[in-house]
Amino acid sequence: MNMHTDSVTIVAPSSREALRLVREQLGPDAIIVSSRATPAGAEIVAMLETASDERAASAPAPAVAAPAASAAAPFSMDSNGSVISEIHSMRGMIEEQLAGLVWNDKQRRDPVRGHLLRTLLGAGFSASLAKAMLDHLPTGRNFSSGMAWVKAELARNLPLMESEDALMDGGGVYALMGPTGVGKTTTTAKLAARCVMRFGADKLALLTTDSYRIGAFEQLRIYGKILGVSVHAVKDAADLRLVLEDLRDKHMILIDTVGKSQRDRSVSDQVAMLCGAGRPVKRLLLLNAASHGDTLNEVVHAYKDSAGGNQLAGCIFTKTDEATHPGALLDTVIRHRLPVHYVSCGQKVPENLMLAERSKLVDSVFQSASRSALFVPGEAGLGELPAALNNDIELAAAAAATERLRSQCRQLIRVLAHDAEELAANASALADGGIGFETSSGLWRALADDSAGSQVIAHKLLTHAKTEIELACATHVLAISGKTELIASRSGDAYALQSSVLLSDRDGMPLAAPHQLLSTALAAGASSVMPTPALRQLAWMHGQDFGKPVVHLLDRTPAPGLIDSWQAGGLSWLARARSTTRVVHGGITTNLAQLTAQLAFTAPQMITYKGRPAQQTLAETAITLGSDLRCVAVRITDQHNGKLLASWHLLSNLAPAATASQLAVWSCWKQAADPYYKLLRQAILQLGACTEPGDSHMQKRLLVAAQVSTTIWRLAQNRDSWAGAARTLLAQLSGHRIRSGSVTVASAAALFEGFGKLIALLDALALDAGNVAGLAPAHGTAALPG
Repeated sequence: MNMHTDSVTIVAPSSREALRLVREQLGPDAIIVSSRATPAGAEIVAMLETASDERAASAPAPAVAAPAASAAAPFSMDSNGSVISEIHSMRGMIEEQLAGLVWNDKQRRDPVRGHLLRTLLGAGFSASLAKAMLDHLPTGRNFSSGMAWVKAELARNLPLMESEDALMDGGGVYALMGPTGVGKTTTTAKLAARCVMRFGADKLALLTTDSYRIGAFEQLRIYGKILGVSVHAVKDAADLRLVLEDLRDKHMILIDTVGKSQRDRSVSDQVAMLCGAGRPVKRLLLLNAASHGDTLNEVVHAYKDSAGGNQLAGCIFTKTDEATHPGALLDTVIRHRLPVHYVSCGQKVPENLMLAERSKLVDSVFQSASRSALFVPGEAGLGELPAALNNDIELAAAAAATERLRSQCRQLIRVLAHDAEELAANASALADGGIGFETSSGLWRALADDSAGSQVIAHKLLTHAKTEIELACATHVLAISGKTELIASRSGDAYALQSSVLLSDRDGMPLAAPHQLLSTALAAGASSVMPTPALRQLAWMHGQDFGKPVVHLLDRTPAPGLIDSWQAGGLSWLARARSTTRVVHGGITTNLAQLTAQLAFTAPQMITYKGRPAQQTLAETAITLGSDLRCVAVRITDQHNGKLLASWHLLSNLAPAATASQLAVWSCWKQAADPYYKLLRQAILQLGACTEPGDSHMQKRLLVAAQVSTTIWRLAQNRDSWAGAARTLLAQLSGHRIRSGSVTVASAAALFEGFGKLIALLDALALDAGNVAGLAPAHGTAALPG
């Protein structure tokens, strides 16, 4: 270290260490004069700003005439100030470059950081928070484990409301604040609905201070009328104090405030009015998820700094269903330590207001990435290229890695080519197995074809259904309908998928899943007798011409009104009924249990019940339940000791051409096929099919998942040797083990995963080794996500 009267020269092992020593010696106002790399390390020459000024003042000036001196003096002062400014600018540039070199060095040594940084920036996080967090990333992680660490850190630092119970039980006055159009009135109504469901409408009151927007009070008044809650309008601070005094008996009061831009100076006046209301007012700030991060930062500063000592109680995220880069929301609340109370994701009152959950919020940030991120350029958009390799050692290492990858690829191709005939044989067996493999594989490939919309897929499914019915059904086609509960991967909303599956009347195997209806969970459970989506599904199926009469196998006995309506419309059905069901028989009202005791049963027939031999006896009679129906009583007994194993009652409006024995078998097939809907749920999760109703390709993915699930279910049930070999192959491709002879939802889900990988593998072989026998070139390739 060399020191002079006006400068200091420091040599250190690294640039960062040299800068630290400069700051220690000269303070934060030191000016970097020069910087260079030497054999001894990084050399920096620095000086104080005062020394620079003295040097400039003591510099010899050329002799000039006295009249010119007065004119030169001001120029000299401006020039000196310009030099100092330029030096300060150079120092900032050098420090930024040194910091960048340090980061690039870290990125070179641990490239996962760079990938994670780009992911965070693409999700909307600020560079400062992203870099600060990644500085603590443990080394030696891959991208997957690094991403898990990032999510855990974000969740750990995300401030949330501790307990909704504390908020509801504590009550008080809450004011919802925020810029214009952020959704204050709608969110007030949603929060009011939660309060009414919690402690009743008589303990809640709504206030509005919005006298500027046309219809603002009327909108809130309508919500209040629906909820049975009183609504009051206030104009100024005095009016607010009087109204709050009159409403002291209310457990909770919600105030819908007028929207003001964060740059409007009257924000402080609005806050002052709330602070002087005579009662403590807790302020909740609404943050628009679709806003830019800098805008959100301005909003928080404006509503936070205008409050004096009255801090914000928390915030509510709104319009999260419109956000493309919601990371800015989490970034803002983490930096400002602003607790998140609720998340609003739509216009529905009250179901689109949910409690904030750490894991769901963090996951949603990385699931909501925009597919067309025009304003978050990637490396290709910026024209950036990978950094050049600096020396022969790095060049040699890169060349060795490249050659190793090439060798692995060649070996993989040889292995695949060696096994291509076996794969082709399995594919051929699947295609010839009569399980709908060709249709399902074609639909799977259509997932990658954006030109094939849901209507095209639905038409193909209907055509496939008619073909399968012609081949696999004797006199009737059986139809079951079931509900699959789903959670939207982007918003977290609950939905119900009502799906119809057609079964063969010969063996009960699923043939096709031609139609689906997606609805909110609330609508799906609206009726305890038969939900509206289920009725709509039955109506759609009844309106199709499948070439053979359709028999709807129901979960429960329909209401008498529906029975009469269906009888008039020619809709055929079969359902199990409770033994306590009241019916009319021979003009006398009785229940099915009492009626069965009076019937004569047929001779026992040998059947297999739950995997073991058993005997079945039947009895049939005519009853009236709104309309004339057939009643079939079924008893299952042990073949050795005659012990009753099971019994049930069937009701149907089918003609006698369908025998009682057939009805009993169809009912059992319906029960055996019900687990299909659990497989469908797993298939939808694997495909990531349930996103949001606005997703143009979501319906297509749901239809494909349903049809491929029918193929997988038939494969899982098939006992032929070719089916066992195919199951083994699909299980190996999915990396799972399945026990032979065991058909569970988990094993079927593994087969579904293997099916997607088989299609991708066949397509890859067809494209890379077109001369392999039995493999035709594919028009599109769709691989299982992940």
